Amino acid sequence: MARPLRELTPYRSNRDFYGAEMRRHRTGAEMSFDTLAARIPYSKSQLHRVETAEMLPPPGLSAALDRLFGTDGLFDRLSELVRQSQEIHPEQYRRSMRMEARAQLIEVYSGELVPGLLQTAAYAQALFRVSKPQASDEGIQELVAARLSRQERLRSVSPPRLSVILNEAVVRRPVGGPAVMREQLAAVLDVADTRTTVVQLLPFRNGEHALMGGTLKLMTLDDGTSVAWDESIVTGVLLEDEETVCDCRDKYDLLRTYALPPGETASFIRTVMEELSA
Repeated sequence: MARPLRELTPYRSNRDFYGAEMRRHRTGAEMSFDTLAARIPYSKSQLHRVETAEMLPPPGLSAALDRLFGTDGLFDRLSELVRQSQEIHPEQYRRSMRMEARAQLIEVYSGELVPGLLQTAAYAQALFRVSKPQASDEGIQELVAARLSRQERLRSVSPPRLSVILNEAVVRRPVGGPAVMREQLAAVLDVADTRTTVVQLLPFRNGEHALMGGTLKLMTLDDGTSVAWDESIVTGVLLEDEETVCDCRDKYDLLRTYALPPGETASFIRTVMEELSA
């Protein structure tokens, strides 16, 4: 005998509403989790946890549900609401994520890590495991899914322009081990110089610079407003004051002049990948 369905609370959060809509369409089509898992490439456990709001929708699930149920982009739109609300993050970070979702131009300097917009699942998982050692496997999976969901906009019909400057330490440090890092560097290579993305490397030989010690993300929004997200090890600050943001942009633009162009950056990354394979 099948277990009774767990009661849902659709109006508690966007994530709960997504799960309730998923159940409504699944039960309306008279599908069990086993049947649904056989029709789309997600496990029964994953689907159950998304429906009960225990897990954020993983990348690709919304499109798969829309195709299966013929819902004309409903789940894709709901996933955007879930992504923007990001209940698992503090409020100021959520605000910065809402602004990132509106940005037409995103410019990032990262001194230690590959930025979240470019991270692979394995790389992100390695970071979360070391930064949140008490988190459960399910909690880690949820954090990874939340991070990867931000990348979907880069693959949309109208993606933002993205400029990234990576400190040499970012590509040298083998986060997750050689295999994980090679996969991550290959992912960076894929977007090193495209129609909408540019990645540049800042070599150690450049010496000191004004953005040492943290991560800076500049965002030019759809209304022309510019904001900045300044992040350290445990805190992040959303900067909206025009004079402060302009000062950050001046520092970023100067740093870009010292960074390697995309072609040389790609060659440098390939060399590091070969060293990791040795």
